[in-house]
Amino acid sequence: MTTYSEGDAFPDFTMETPDGGTLTKADLAGRKAVIFFYPKDNTPGCTTEAKDFTALKQEFEKAGTRLIGVSKDSAKKHQNFIAKHDLTVELATDAEENGLSDTLGVWGEKKNYGRTYMGMIRSTYLLGEDGTILRVWPKVRVKGHAEEVLEAARGA
Repeated sequence: MTTYSEGDAFPDFTMETPDGGTLTKADLAGRKAVIFFYPKDNTPGCTTEAKDFTALKQEFEKAGTRLIGVSKDSAKKHQNFIAKHDLTVELATDAEENGLSDTLGVWGEKKNYGRTYMGMIRSTYLLGEDGTILRVWPKVRVKGHAEEVLEAARGA
């Protein structure tokens, strides 16, 4: 696994979208993008994060920035998550073995209440129009995160 950081080219990827389509790195060309990785649809922190980004979506659009949330949940689960919480951010499924989250190292070992397991490490990437990583937020805390990312997108 390679570590990706600011200044690096974001790796190529193909992920499924809730409507059965695909999202690739090429789809992001020519526009800034925020890709936020979260553990699981319909859990408290993940729901809050997705709703916070949804609430700021128009501001991100004014900053010329596309928003994409990524988890390993299925396209069907994403559809239910979007409908249940009126989400407007795009979601993508990274369920493939050795997918984007594996490549970036955001799928990894986690510990909770003394239990060790594999899971998504909440992380966010801000990409430039050319696909270069402008900023990385590893091990994100949800409160205030969407606002912080918006300020970075505005300044990029």
